[in-house]
Amino acid sequence: MLLSQLDNMIVGTAMPTVAGDLGGVRHQTWVVTAYTLATAAVTPVWGKLGDLHGRKGAFLGATAVFLTGSALCGLAQDMGQLIAFRALQGIGAGGLMAGAVAIVGELVPPREQGRYQGLLAATMGAAMIGGPLVGGTITDHLGWRWAFCINLPIGALALVLTTSVLRLPHRRSPARIDYLSAVLLMAGITAIVLLTTRAGAPYAGNPGTLVAPAAGGALCLAAFAVRQSRTAVPVVPLHIFRSRNYALMSVIAFLTGFVLFGAVLFLPLYQQAVQGASATGSGLLLLPMLVSMTAVGAFAGRVVTGSGRYRIFPVAGGGLLLAGTVLLSQMDTTTSRPQSALCMTVLGAGLGCLVQIVTLIAQNSVDRNDIGAASAAVTLFRMLGSSIGVALMGALFNSRVLDAMAERAPGRPALDHARLDAASLSALQAPVREAYRHATAAGTHAAFLAAAGAGAAVLVAGLFIKETALRQTVSPSDRPTPAAAPPDGG
Repeated sequence: MLLSQLDNMIVGTAMPTVAGDLGGVRHQTWVVTAYTLATAAVTPVWGKLGDLHGRKGAFLGATAVFLTGSALCGLAQDMGQLIAFRALQGIGAGGLMAGAVAIVGELVPPREQGRYQGLLAATMGAAMIGGPLVGGTITDHLGWRWAFCINLPIGALALVLTTSVLRLPHRRSPARIDYLSAVLLMAGITAIVLLTTRAGAPYAGNPGTLVAPAAGGALCLAAFAVRQSRTAVPVVPLHIFRSRNYALMSVIAFLTGFVLFGAVLFLPLYQQAVQGASATGSGLLLLPMLVSMTAVGAFAGRVVTGSGRYRIFPVAGGGLLLAGTVLLSQMDTTTSRPQSALCMTVLGAGLGCLVQIVTLIAQNSVDRNDIGAASAAVTLFRMLGSSIGVALMGALFNSRVLDAMAERAPGRPALDHARLDAASLSALQAPVREAYRHATAAGTHAAFLAAAGAGAAVLVAGLFIKETALRQTVSPSDRPTPAAAPPDGG
């Protein structure tokens, strides 16, 4: 999980240097998008492979694909190669994320999983906050290619430990994965992200730029749903959505991803452009959100383990998410760092109530044989939410920044906010610099108002969750093989 999450955050810091070295500045966003799209599209496939043929083999395979993609990214000679290799890396990352969650669900009954939630939440938080710091350090001292190659020794250790220590139930099935469904799903997701990105762009007035991805995405997803209802081995079994709790967890996972990744992207932009923080400093300024998310996630896990009750956390998480995003949307050029830290603490507390508890409830809502597919589908919705959230919040942010700059600095050339750090801004003429500070604050306001809508939807969804007993045992057929038994997958 650390490998898959950390890499995307490291690359974000390195991207300006990568774009300058390889060229293709206009296409640099696809270095991130190719990774997230591939991860989202293949996550259900990896989950189903684990259900049918054993989770250990699928997990090892995903790790190998991820490391291969990392090595190739480090060797890329142009932007086209880097985008293609990032997609390969994302294919492996989907298996890492889905596999880690499903393996915990395989080995630990839901009633006992709470004790692990703090560790998993801390891992995600450390990746999101530490990634930019590590990425900046590596890029400055070793070169951007090591932002990818650093995965190789960490991944090699993961392969050794997984092969030698992990013991999982032996499972084999003659059924085959429906890869056509996976292709339809990936095409539909890609079209949706393109649609969301273009919806707020300046050229969105041309209906053709919106109709094509909307129609294509709808057709692909409709074909995917029809095929899932008819195939013998669906990638995403539709019957798992008959559980009200599982359907609600899918919705909440989508909305949580929407808010989480949007916050990680736009808060550093605000801190650098408006509050004058450096790239490294903006990463450190996100610590209140990390600490709050980790602490509340650990507390929630202990409460669930001790009491077996969980409904309160999605409800509280939705309320805190709404409060945090509304507070963040009110930040302007006069907001102090302590004030923004308080807002981020509230947001982090909401995320801590949700990030891991959602997976726990989802796994408890389906049959044991569907845990892999169910876990992967929740991960898919979270990744899809992050892709759409970043695209939608980015479109709103960009549109508002352009409008505000036109109002405050008419006749000035447009600024590329993605590459203007605190040092570059200080070199601008005072009127332009001040106009840009106000424009960034206005863009942040628009982005977090959209996130507030997602927080409100989480709160509403949480109110409809039904409290059911958590499973306290692993069924005999699902218990791990003894330590002396050969590991799954050979």
